Amino acid sequence: VEAILFAMGESVELGQIAKAIQQDKPTTEKLLHNLMDKYKDEGRGIQIIELPEVHLPDNPSRAQIDAALKKEADAVRQKLPKNAWLCIFTPEGKLLSSEQLAEKLDQVRLGGKSDLVFLMGSSFGIDSSLKAQGDFRLSISPMTFPHHLCRVMVLEQLYRAESIQAGAKYHK
Repeated sequence: VEAILFAMGESVELGQIAKAIQQDKPTTEKLLHNLMDKYKDEGRGIQIIELPEVHLPDNPSRAQIDAALKKEADAVRQKLPKNAWLCIFTPEGKLLSSEQLAEKLDQVRLGGKSDLVFLMGSSFGIDSSLKAQGDFRLSISPMTFPHHLCRVMVLEQLYRAESIQAGAKYHK
């Protein structure tokens, strides 16, 4: 799946992934969720919280988008642990290597933060007030990827960061 997505160089819809791996959409979505669950279930201290999507019409107005982003931001704020370090995934964020991410997370923990939150917004982005609330802005890539794959990529990088900090050779 990843090879297909990286070769495309643009956003790939779930239907395209399903077609490429010769599965139906529900099966493909389940496979991608299984990849996410793998990281969550292996006792790595990673917790995934998915909030309900705010559904918009096919061609939403700017006002509808802004209202949905505000509603999402309010829901996120309700779930944030008090005094958590908040990393916002955004295209204008900083690009880091796996080693640099490991170093950044180590610095955050040494700074006294035990709750680290990584936030990925909707396809319309993240409310500007919530972005401003973040402690760090991180970019996955300058390319566009479907959210399902981004979640897996983020989990993989968090696992790699932990492996690097532990001195394991997994990250190579």
